[in-house]
Amino acid sequence: MERILILGASGFIGNALYKELCSFFDTHGTYHTPNRVFEENHQFHHFDMETENIEILLQNVKPTIIISAVRGNFDAQIIAHFEIINYILTHKCKLLFISSANVFDAFTNFPSYEYDKTLSQSIYGRFKIKIENALLRLPNDKYNILRLPMVFGHNSPRLKQIKTLIDLGEAIEVFPNVVINVTEIEKVTQQIHYIINRKKQGVFHLGSSDLVHQKDFIEEVCEVLGYKNLVFKNIYDSNFDRFLAVLPKENILPKNLQVSVQQVAKASIKS
Repeated sequence: MERILILGASGFIGNALYKELCSFFDTHGTYHTPNRVFEENHQFHHFDMETENIEILLQNVKPTIIISAVRGNFDAQIIAHFEIINYILTHKCKLLFISSANVFDAFTNFPSYEYDKTLSQSIYGRFKIKIENALLRLPNDKYNILRLPMVFGHNSPRLKQIKTLIDLGEAIEVFPNVVINVTEIEKVTQQIHYIINRKKQGVFHLGSSDLVHQKDFIEEVCEVLGYKNLVFKNIYDSNFDRFLAVLPKENILPKNLQVSVQQVAKASIKS
């Protein structure tokens, strides 16, 4: 049986992955903020990447698969990931790195595909690229890069943010000229489970198979949630449509693991 270590298993994506995988694999996770639930679960390990060396954790857990869903200080993350790379090169182990559509945020004319050149104007995007580039130099069986667009779903941080703005009576910022794709957490966990089971290699774009204007999507989510007569603040950062979307071309998942924009919007009301 694979032994999986999820870095950031207390976060939204990491915890959903833990729940998806723990019945099928020997699954461990890390948490940072003290939490009795995690402290009492012996599969969870406290880890502070700003003060601790991840090599000690890896030697104790001895994972065969590491999933990086961790957040926090970028410099500390880079150091931790380079230590992970050293570990997987000398052990029977691979890294699944959860990356972002932001690695392409400097390209605005087209959607981006798995092996397109990355280029980012944002600090976040450039940080993700730095780790991606280190992984791309490894043997193919040692990594997966999993690029995600915006992730929605019941209790997702993005959905909570929208609900908070509505409850406060504040305007929701929307971008009428930005074309995106999206995904929802339940489908993401199923897709990653499949990638692990089938021992897939390379780069995967785990977004909806269709595209939508960001404003239209946020309005659809609000409609699904039953809100009406909301105030939107239109942000125009371009006179033309610009794309921030990650679509698959090389590594296409089976039909049952693909998701549409409409399905993502509807997933917002799942209990």
